[in-house]
This record gives sequence, C-alpha cells and structure tokens, in this order.
Amino acid sequence: MFKALASDTRRRMMKLLLRREYHISGLAKELGISKPVAAKHVKILEEAKLVERQRFGKTHVLKAKLDTIYSAFDELAEKHEVAVKKGTTVLEALRQVSGIKIEERNGREYVTNIDGEEGYYIYEVDGNFPEVGMEKFVVERNITVELKKLVPVKRKVLKIVVVD
Repeated sequence: MFKALASDTRRRMMKLLLRREYHISGLAKELGISKPVAAKHVKILEEAKLVERQRFGKTHVLKAKLDTIYSAFDELAEKHEVAVKKGTTVLEALRQVSGIKIEERNGREYVTNIDGEEGYYIYEVDGNFPEVGMEKFVVERNITVELKKLVPVKRKVLKIVVVD
C-alpha cells in the first residue's frame, strides 16, 4: 500500500477518489494526464487494494477502498494486555496503561490524551460501540478494547441563518 502511494500522481488520484467516484477518463482529465497513464496508475492502486473498479458495459467507475487504508493503520497500533478482576470498568482498566491520560470534565471522566496526543477518544469493545461510557462498561469476560481519536473532518460546513 505504501509503495503504491509513493507516487505523487497516485496520491492525487486517491484524494480525488476519496471525494467521489470517477471514470478513468475523468481522472485523467482532472489530473492533466493521458488515459493510458491514468490506467497504469489505477492498476497499481487496484493491486494494492486501494481502489475498486465497477464495470457497467464499457464504462469503468472507480472508487476508493477505505477499509484497506484503515486496516493498514490498525496493524500499526500499539497493543497492550491488561489483567483485571471481573467487574472492573473499562476506565479502571485504562488507568493501568501508561501513556493514557484521564481527566474529569463536567463531572465525568474522559480519555483526553494518549502518548502525548491530545483529543477526545471513543472506544469500541470487540468491534462494537457500547451504549454506555467507559466509566460504566463493566468487564465480565475477556474483551478487546480499541480507543479511537475523534478527528474533526470537514465534509460540509453549514451556516444556518435565522430570518424573521
């Protein structure tokens, strides 16, 4: 994946494909390159499983495969094992992990920093988002907890104007 993204042209293609689907000819036009050159770069992105192609007759529509990108970064995540007694909350378990900072805000405790990276963090248990906060989720069996930083992503900005 990283080798496929080493090319400036392929990175620019991915930026476009992350916004919307394109035909190869549309990508070529947008990037100012020929269709054969665009097709060559797309083939490399497909081999890296970063792009998938849907065929509608002679028309080929391309779109980014985000799951490949996410799973590559998941492999780089630091993993820890924490032993706790049955009935411990997830938040209590997190207190045992170095580099995790927990702060009280508005009467509740939150993970606000992991290894010096400030932000707000949510959590998943065995791939699912629990319906309760970390301070209330009680561990009754072996589980895998993933902490994910909430990153502001601006896809749309809405200004709402109230008129009389």
